[in-house]
Parts: sequence; structure tokens; C-alpha cells
Amino acid sequence: MADQPGDAQPTDDRTPLAGHHLTAARLAKVEALRNAAGGADPFPHRFERSHTAAAVRAAWGDLPAGESTGERVRVAGRLLQTRHMGRLAFSVLLDGSGRIQLFADRGLLGERFDEFLDLDGGDWIGAAGEVVTTRKGELSVRIDDFTLLAKSLRPLPEKWHGLKDLEQRHRRRYVDLIVNEDARRILELRSGAVGALRAALERRRFVEVETPVLQTVAGGGLAKPFETHHHALGIDMYLRIATELHLKRLIVGGVEKVFEIGRTFRNEGLSPRHNPEFTMLEAYWAFADYRDMMELTEQVVAEAAEAVLGTTELTIGDRPLSLRPPWRRVGMIEATSEATGVQWDLAMPLADARTRALELGVAADPSWGTGKIVTEVFEAHVEANLWGPVFTVGYPLEVSPLARQDPANPLLVERFEAFAAGRELANAYSELNDPLEQRRRFEEQARAKARGDEEAHPIDEDYLRALEYGMPPTAGLGVGVDRLVMLLGGEDSIREVILFPAMRPE
Repeated sequence: MADQPGDAQPTDDRTPLAGHHLTAARLAKVEALRNAAGGADPFPHRFERSHTAAAVRAAWGDLPAGESTGERVRVAGRLLQTRHMGRLAFSVLLDGSGRIQLFADRGLLGERFDEFLDLDGGDWIGAAGEVVTTRKGELSVRIDDFTLLAKSLRPLPEKWHGLKDLEQRHRRRYVDLIVNEDARRILELRSGAVGALRAALERRRFVEVETPVLQTVAGGGLAKPFETHHHALGIDMYLRIATELHLKRLIVGGVEKVFEIGRTFRNEGLSPRHNPEFTMLEAYWAFADYRDMMELTEQVVAEAAEAVLGTTELTIGDRPLSLRPPWRRVGMIEATSEATGVQWDLAMPLADARTRALELGVAADPSWGTGKIVTEVFEAHVEANLWGPVFTVGYPLEVSPLARQDPANPLLVERFEAFAAGRELANAYSELNDPLEQRRRFEEQARAKARGDEEAHPIDEDYLRALEYGMPPTAGLGVGVDRLVMLLGGEDSIREVILFPAMRPE
């Protein structure tokens, strides 16, 4: 009988196919098919399918036990497992819509029954037959014909468990999606969430655009970029760290509501919440400010939750979390003072700020000012405890070089970050549209870069030129799509929601 998914398998799937008895046996089956009289192709060109597994269930899911429909269907998918019981065999067929049972009867298939039993777990097959239910009430296709569509040369695993296998799940996502229903659930949830975000913005008449991934100046975010070289132009270029500056150029051009959902790249470390390649939603809205963006953020996140979960009421671990608007607002510096027992003030002497931060386990870089130090303390001691959802407002000017100053406090900017379940979901602010002030801040950032700050903004002369043509009052928003999917899917690691996360080579 053919090997099944639970059978022993190579401990390392980098082993050559001929180097293990199970894979060698499958290779031999391929050769036998090709050398048979007439020469069968184990990888034929196509198969005409009439129904998916879901379509069969939708049409006949209420068929009573032991009944036949008289309806013949053609299904196709991957064979997961087969149970052989004398003259009968029962197999699970998996396609993109779900699972359906195949019911094989020697009396109906004749000599081909043994051919069916010789199929291996993982093989792609097409099968045709009548829709029936077994005596136990399992909806099935009682097959009278089948075709091997693609021979699987490696056996499927039965279970994935432990740290080593967790890593293999992320490396071999193509196998993970076969055997792990939760991986398929997250894939579909992510697709639905992205579609819901897009639809929410389009209903509000935002225009979706695409901006360059390769840029001559990597701006719009405080991050170290990936560098590359364009040989035809003879210039160094960067993978974008944000879409912000190009989207605001479009605001200058008169596109009053604009957004992009796309890949962003930052040359940073790996963690359960960080991947160097990730997906951001950025949106810009003329004649609005950060308060308008708070309302938009809580609305579109709630609408995405409703679209994929049917509710805004979540349970993360054993704690409830309601995404229903309105969300709470708190001051970032006030929250830091409360959490640490230190009264933080951006006007305090820099030496005092460094001393207090060090006492809290945050070693200040020599290039940091008081605003940067407070922000680092906030990230170390406050963020993880913000269950929320909550907007933290009032960020230091020092860490917000593209944001408009708060008229009530020139050391702060009109900015917020959104948190839920201890994770940052969004960052937004009223955009700085004064080209003279923007140049001053870029020059200050350039000096920080010269002192060794790899994340400081470079001077983007073309962006400054665009501002000189005039940009209206504008609010901007960035939403981390991967982290939103983590929240909606109940996942703790970003690797679970990115199909092919960055990993060290084997």
C-alpha cells in the first residue's frame, strides 16, 4: 500500500530524492508510469473540473445518510490520506475551497482500484463520480474514474510541533498551507482585511496610487534603508522606507485624498513584531488634521474587523478588546510619567533626562536630545501595557521631523500613535507644510546623520521643491497592515501573517 502522510519521512527535505527510501519509491513510480505500455504522463497538462469541494457541499450538504444524488461531478485537489477497508477505500481530497471525501469501491473501479490505492499522500488528482453520502452520513464523491495530475515526490508531514518545526513551517510555507488549516485561515483573513481597508478608503473617496519602491533618497521615516545600485543610471538607490514623501507630492499636485497599500523595507533586526519587508497603508487627506485622522483610523480598523470577523469585539488571550469607536486618548509624555514614576518634561536639562533614563534601563545615545530619550523610555516601559485601543498624543518635535508643531507647545507636534493589545497599529500627524521650516528640520536631521544616526532623515531637495509650490493643510496616516492582521487573527508573531518572512539562510 502507498505511504501515507503519517509515515516516516526524511528528517531533512534537502536530502536528494534518491537518498531516502520513501522518496526513492515515489521516483520509481514516476519512472514506472512513463515506461508503461502507452507511456502515462505523471504530470499531465490540464483537467476539467466541474465543482470545488465547497460547491459540492453547498449543493448537497444536507443529503441524508446513505443517499445518492444521481449527479456526477468532477473534482480535483491534493490527496491527503486514504483509509483502506477491504473492497472500499476512503480518501480526503483538499482543494482551495476545503475538503471533500472520495469514496472508492473495487466493484465500480475494477482493476483501477489497486491503482487508486497506489497513490501517495500529497499527490494531486482529478476524480469523477456520483455525489453520495456514506452510511455514516459523510458527503462523498463515489468515484468511477480518476487521473493523476501531479506526482508528489516528497511525503507530507503528519504533525508540526516544537521550535525546530515552527521554523520549518515558516521556511516551507508551501507545506504549511497544506497541512495547517490555521495558516490557510490567516491567509484568507489577511486578504479580507486588506480588501476591507481598501474598500473603506474608497468609500470615502480616497484615490489609490502606486509610488516608487526604488528611490534616490530614502525619506519619510526614521529608519535605516536597504541600499542597491542602478547600473544603467550609475547611481546608488534605496528601497523605500515609507511612501510618505511621494504621496504628499500628490497632495501638492491637487489629489486631495490619496492612499497606497504596499511593501516597505527597513534594514532592521528581526523580532516577533518586526520583519525587514512589511506592508503599510499610508493615507493623506488635504484640509484635515490629526484629529480627523484619529476618527478615520478607528473607523477603518473597526470596519476591517467587521468585514473579516463579523464583530469588533475581540478576545486576545483571555482579555476582551473592543475595537468599536471611539477609542481612548492619552498624552504620551503623561503616560510615560505615570508608568515610570518620573515626572518627564521636555524642558528638563539633558543631563537629568539621561540620568533618569539610565536608572530605568534606557542608555541614551550621545546624539539624543530629551525628546528622543523620553520616546525611548515610552517604548521601553509603556507601549507593551497599552491594552487599548488607545491613541497616544503629543510627541516630541525631535522625533517627528515631518509633523506640524502643536501651537500650544512648540516642543510637541500634532501626532498620535494607535495601540491595541500592547502593539502599535498606526502613526499619524498633521503634516508640516512650511517648506522653510521643513528645510531647517531636514538640515538638523542631516547633522544628526553626520554624527552617526543611521535612521535620521536625509535632505530631499525635490520634496522641498514640491512644498515650495504649496501644500494645503494635510493630515497623514500610516497603518501597519501586518500588525493589524496579527491582532485580528489572534497571532503573536509577525511571521505567522507574512507568507514568506525573512529568515537566515539554512
